[in-house]
Amino acid sequence: MTESVQAWFFLLLAFVGGVSAAAFSFRLLGYLAVSLRRPRDLRRRYGAWAVVTGPTSGIGRSVALKLARKGLNLVLLDLSAANLQETSDMIRSRHGVKTRTVVFDLSLVGTPQGDDSMRRLRAAIDGLDVGVLVNNAGVARPSVAYLHEADVELWVRMLKVNLWALTEVTAAVLPGMVERGRGAVLNMGSASSEAIPSFPLNTIYASTKRYVAKFSRSLYVEYRNKGIDVQCQAPFFVATRLVSSAVRDNWLSASVPTADAYARAAVRWIGHGPLCTPTVGHQLLWCLAGVLPDAAHDWLRLRGNLRLRALSRKARAAAANCGVKTDSDPAKKLSSAWPSLQTPKKKISHHIKLAVHA
Repeated sequence: MTESVQAWFFLLLAFVGGVSAAAFSFRLLGYLAVSLRRPRDLRRRYGAWAVVTGPTSGIGRSVALKLARKGLNLVLLDLSAANLQETSDMIRSRHGVKTRTVVFDLSLVGTPQGDDSMRRLRAAIDGLDVGVLVNNAGVARPSVAYLHEADVELWVRMLKVNLWALTEVTAAVLPGMVERGRGAVLNMGSASSEAIPSFPLNTIYASTKRYVAKFSRSLYVEYRNKGIDVQCQAPFFVATRLVSSAVRDNWLSASVPTADAYARAAVRWIGHGPLCTPTVGHQLLWCLAGVLPDAAHDWLRLRGNLRLRALSRKARAAAANCGVKTDSDPAKKLSSAWPSLQTPKKKISHHIKLAVHA
């Protein structure tokens, strides 16, 4: 009887191992199929113009440059007029494409200033053959903290930029794509919501990125028969100024691409499915993450983030002793920041309805 149980156990173990190996091989073959084929001509397939949010630094800047190199004209959205002008001038001089700029603080969406910026965005794209939208702008996690410790103003801003603004900008661009019968939308998500089961002490950030993935998947199903490809890209860490040196210098550093390297892969993957992580290092991390059970992920992530929280608190205490102000009081009343989330006069659902029935 014991030998029979052992035989069944090893048979089950072999079956699970075979399934895991097959899943890994399937992901690897899919990655190779996209990476080795000739890149798409985005201008011919989708249109002559691309809209990019957050194009003045990091991934957004690199993606904008890559799109311009492929011959797409650009509409650039950012909150800094000076940075927009510098980026726009550099892109025009380097690649000879046309550019338009829209100064837009996405954290003001739903306010009179935000409504005015949305009108200027619609005016900027009116009559243009906008074929690609890259929703790159987002508010990253400022620090690791329990929810009750988090700075209310920071996470309200995160909700508005990562959720509300992304939805509004997408709804503004979609009608033209529907009318022309072609287009691609790239929404920047995160592996923190897709590859791992939880992201404790960064709960709000991971939750906003989960929204981005579900939003993208649903739009992918809604609009693929209209000739529009919608995709969420869910990277792990990318070497930008938002990624701490602690991540860049540890054992994960080999899997952390530069912004330029990530942008090359990201642009190549546009239109290839509703969800992807486009670099080979991130693909391998995703496969490795799939091997661990959820409970192990939860324990490791909580343990690691508690350590980062302790280091962060020590750094703030040291700064306070030197008279340097770091974070605002996390005990602020939610009501002090929440009124800025008032419903806009022109409802988002109205714009989405136009896009669906166009």
